[in-house]
Amino acid sequence: MGCAPPAAIALINDQGCFVEMNNAACDLLGLPRKKLKKQALSNFIAAGHNAESFPLGQSLIGELLVSSSSHVQREVEYTLTPNVLPHCHLLLLRDISQRRESMQAELRQQQQRVELFSEVTLNIRQSLQLKEILHTTVTEVQRILQADRVLIYHVLPDGTGKTISESVVTDYPSLMDMEFPQEVFPEEYRQLYAQGRVRAIANVHDPTAGLADCLVEFVEQFNIKAKLIVPIVQSLNTSQNHLWGLLIAHQCNSDRHWVDFELELMQQLADQISIALSQAQLLERLEEVVAARTAELQEEINVRMQAEAALRQSEEQLRLITNALPVLIAYVDEQQRYRFNNEAYYDWLGQTPSEIYGCHLCQVWGEDCYQRMQAYVETALSGQAVIYENDIVLKNGNLRSVDVTYIPHLDGQKTVKGFFALSSDISDRKAIERMKDEFISVISHELRTPLTSLHSALKILATGRLGNLSSEGQQMLSIADESTERLVRLVNNVLDLQRIESGKVVMERQACNAASLITQAAEAMQAMAQQHEVTLVKQPQEISVWADADYILQALTNLISNAIKFSSPGGTVWLTVEQGQTPSKFLREGVFRVRDEGQGIPADQLERIFERFQQVDSSDSRKKGGTGLGLTICRKIIEQHNGRIWAESTPGRGSTFAFTLPNSVLSAVSEAAQ
Repeated sequence: MGCAPPAAIALINDQGCFVEMNNAACDLLGLPRKKLKKQALSNFIAAGHNAESFPLGQSLIGELLVSSSSHVQREVEYTLTPNVLPHCHLLLLRDISQRRESMQAELRQQQQRVELFSEVTLNIRQSLQLKEILHTTVTEVQRILQADRVLIYHVLPDGTGKTISESVVTDYPSLMDMEFPQEVFPEEYRQLYAQGRVRAIANVHDPTAGLADCLVEFVEQFNIKAKLIVPIVQSLNTSQNHLWGLLIAHQCNSDRHWVDFELELMQQLADQISIALSQAQLLERLEEVVAARTAELQEEINVRMQAEAALRQSEEQLRLITNALPVLIAYVDEQQRYRFNNEAYYDWLGQTPSEIYGCHLCQVWGEDCYQRMQAYVETALSGQAVIYENDIVLKNGNLRSVDVTYIPHLDGQKTVKGFFALSSDISDRKAIERMKDEFISVISHELRTPLTSLHSALKILATGRLGNLSSEGQQMLSIADESTERLVRLVNNVLDLQRIESGKVVMERQACNAASLITQAAEAMQAMAQQHEVTLVKQPQEISVWADADYILQALTNLISNAIKFSSPGGTVWLTVEQGQTPSKFLREGVFRVRDEGQGIPADQLERIFERFQQVDSSDSRKKGGTGLGLTICRKIIEQHNGRIWAESTPGRGSTFAFTLPNSVLSAVSEAAQ
């Protein structure tokens, strides 16, 4: 770069016109001094620059684009010093065009270098094969640096090495595939390069270059005058680096001073080669893994195809079987959408399996029916099997009663994936049950009056007011009285059960003291207990439950009566009530228990004993005066109270009958909300 031109100096008046100037100002603006005087500064400011930005009363520093009389534009720095003389201001102008051009040229050169490196890097990264990557690197470096030879030297594990990629001008010999002995690249050199050593040698004969005489002789045979060496290093899992090879540039026709840009380019490309090496090694391992995995997948595909074929055959058989059954069979996923259903859906609802597939339960059954089944569906999706009865409307408009079973589908992690749904028509059974109930009700009503009269007459005869009977007659009269009393109890139980099931009974529920219910039931059964020589033990707690006291007393006395009848003389019956174990005080329930020391109940009978006329030992029950309806009535009463009843027993060690009643606070709030 030459010396900067002298600064242009001028005086301007308050109107912005030139008063005096030096020769540099005349040269800058392209006019002689005489013509430049009284010219306005604004005449020389290039278009787009506001001449009014010079408030002449202030000191200013800035930049301007000025245009000479010959329309030559230059960028200048200006300094304005006001009032150096009365009504005169000093203006200094320095031409910075050449400096700007130098800066822009430097920026352009840097941009070109960045673009060049990006282009080379992109070409390297677009290559997937290591050989192609290395060839691309030496070719591009040789083109960019205009070097006579660029090569990649691979260091072998035994310390020897060879050229594996090269780009060389035609005037010089190729070193491709040439192997070099260990002496050319001794151990101390390898260690230095592994640590990142870079060598830029402008003249191999220069003593300051530090090359051994043997190495100088070695490179002379290839006409090498200057060389630039950059290591290609791989990072291992350990803290040490592994020297894989060298990226080398040779100048053979003359000495060469290597500039920083060339050194940086070589280092950055050596880093890219290191990355490419890691990727190539990873790719090689991946290819091996992929080949092995491909073989495994092919085997899996074959197995899966066989399994799918077997599954399709199984599904076809399943569909044939399910389509032949006169019940609704379906599978519903966790989103409550149908994923399978048999042809019976079309027969019942008029919707084909393809029309139902993917539909929500509510879409298939309608809003009213879905509301009735929703609670049971949610129970099934929580992982519990559900059995309930429902009424549905068929495609012809007829109403049918169905028995519905939901069986949860659990995966290996016990997560609910959906449920199987089976629905069977129980309309005929319901009709028969209604006829049976009506028949039993009618017969029971017809029997109650004569039985009551007969029982009263037998009681009168037993008093002896109508004459004394012989001992044999008195014994026959006692048997008749007991049988009549049993028939009266049976008729009363049948009528009670029929009234509860028909919905004619309205439970008048209110807050009751559980301890008081236990006490009243025990007092009512005390005479029977004394007659059977059984001790009643009460363990009440002051718990408030929401119940109809009369019906709960009926359930308790039924359970106590059974416990007394099936206890041996001298035995004990325990009556307890306690707070249920629930997390919130607002969800608590009272748990009533009646425990005896009788013969016990087999495990397979614990559920059946709550059904009508089901007894563990019918002969023993008849001997003890049982009707087979007491536990059924108890279950109906407890269910009407939104409670649960169950039995626990160990044969030979007695039985426990328990039931729950809801807390009075929660139930009162719930009923008030309804």
